Amino acid sequence: MSTIAIIGIVVGAVILALIVAAIVTRPRRQAKRRGEAREIRQRAAARETQAKKVQAAAAEQRARAQRQQAEAEERERLAERELVGAGKDHRRAGRIDPDR
Repeated sequence: MSTIAIIGIVVGAVILALIVAAIVTRPRRQAKRRGEAREIRQRAAARETQAKKVQAAAAEQRARAQRQQAEAEERERLAERELVGAGKDHRRAGRIDPDR
């Protein structure tokens, strides 16, 4: 046999071995990638759950602040009415007893 034929056979055998190795290890590589994808999905789901909890807490806090603001405004309106009423009473008292 010639040297070129032997080199051709060896190169062909190496290429064939690489192809067989790629075919044999493919399921393991796919399983590894699937495992990584599953882990990433789980982390994403955990982050999403945490973000939703924080978002809900922020919405609750915002609603509480709005209620407190509304209550403060109502107290302010009541105090303003009381001031107006007290002013009217002062003027009426001044008309009844101007010396005081």
